[in-house]
Amino acid sequence: MKRAVIIILDGVGIGEAPDAAKYGDNGNDTLGNVARACGGLDLPRLEQFGLGNIRQLDGIERRGDAAGAWGSMRPASAGKDSTTGHWEIAGVHLEQPFPTFPHGFPVEVILKFSRETGRNVIANVVGSGTEVISRYAAEQRATGSWIVYTSADSVFQIAADEAVIPLDELYRACKVAREVLKPPYDVSRVIARPFVAAEGGYKRTANRRDYSIEPPAETLLDALAKAAIPRAGVGKVDDLFAGRSITSRHTASNAEGIRGIKDWLSTAESGFLFSNLVDFDQLFGHRNDVAGFYGALREFDAALPSITSRLKEDDLLFITADHGNDPTTPSTDHARECVPLLAGGTRVVPRDLGERPTFSDLGATVAEWFGLEFRGRGKSFLSELIA
Repeated sequence: MKRAVIIILDGVGIGEAPDAAKYGDNGNDTLGNVARACGGLDLPRLEQFGLGNIRQLDGIERRGDAAGAWGSMRPASAGKDSTTGHWEIAGVHLEQPFPTFPHGFPVEVILKFSRETGRNVIANVVGSGTEVISRYAAEQRATGSWIVYTSADSVFQIAADEAVIPLDELYRACKVAREVLKPPYDVSRVIARPFVAAEGGYKRTANRRDYSIEPPAETLLDALAKAAIPRAGVGKVDDLFAGRSITSRHTASNAEGIRGIKDWLSTAESGFLFSNLVDFDQLFGHRNDVAGFYGALREFDAALPSITSRLKEDDLLFITADHGNDPTTPSTDHARECVPLLAGGTRVVPRDLGERPTFSDLGATVAEWFGLEFRGRGKSFLSELIA
């Protein structure tokens, strides 16, 4: 009857990784820089959990009476995107980062995608999704073409007005793109980006879907599935694992994701919940919105008691991230950062877990909690965590 929950605060890094310079990410420090930019953080529940014990953060005190265990994790996989981060937590390391396309996609890729979907392609540019859609939406609506764009991440994004191209067709086109994007064009994710006309312009809808490449090795989720341990997701987690060994409740906001987490804790008798709260990254980090980012942190902090109050005796709760996304820097890209590690539960001993050498230590710990032999590329810290 054991349960375990991992909550990913998407993009909430806690300082540059040792190899940040290789990624051009010197000085990125998502939590530290947001704290400085906002004149200090007011996050009393995360502070009580032990956030200020990981490192000094303006406004957050170090607590001798922390309610949970604390530490941080360094990225060991190559890359700094959501897929890479989630896979590493689940025990899989990448030796090479996913390919990116800083000048748009090759002509042969676009032509094949257009031919197999039966629609033309416009744009094929690099840029912010909101800006790209604003620039090309009128042409897309007039022609019925696909807007294709990418970013600094390894993504093939397809945008279309829901009133012009039905969602089912957009999703089928994403599956076609997933098949077209074979090596060396094997991007991490194909993303459906539907939008609608809105007052004064256009807005993206909540009907986004991600189509990830499949993990190249056994993951924590696969090991749990083999052991018939129930698995559930909240947010885009199933998309990041290509739907393998997990299904997920998709959400339109952090608030909806938090409700999903609480619903699972209130109803699931046993098993594992892997959840992703994406607003930090999608709405605020990528848009350099410091105030919005801090607001999302405060929203989660306020919700934390209603999450922890639902924990049972044989529950473990982990709060962490998949990469950084510092909204204070000129870049709108993900950042190569370490991530926070907070752990709670009635059996958790408040102590410093140190800086783990890989995110995979977390997946190994969850595996041991459920009595599995699987460790992936990590080392379990369960013996340090519980009484």
